[in-house]
Amino acid sequence: MISLKGRRVQKTVEPVTGFSILDMALKHDVDWGFSCTRGTCCRCRCQVAEGMEHLSAPSDAELDALEPEELEEGFRLGCQAKIKTVGSVTVTNKPYF
Repeated sequence: MISLKGRRVQKTVEPVTGFSILDMALKHDVDWGFSCTRGTCCRCRCQVAEGMEHLSAPSDAELDALEPEELEEGFRLGCQAKIKTVGSVTVTNKPYF
């Protein structure tokens, strides 16, 4: 299961491999901030509390946009972090502003 925590809406849903965190949030009407879906605006920034091993490795866009400390603390860009294997994942939308 994947637990998605938006600004006001929180849902636990079945993960779909190949979908990004942002895709899953939009599909299930979780209020997740975003503007570009390319990894440049960083509005979809989120923190993975559990299940990082079930997500794709950070993309070049994430490596360019996020500080190394943010990556170490579990921050990802929701539009770039894709579900690669089914498992328990907990993610909270944490935009900069």
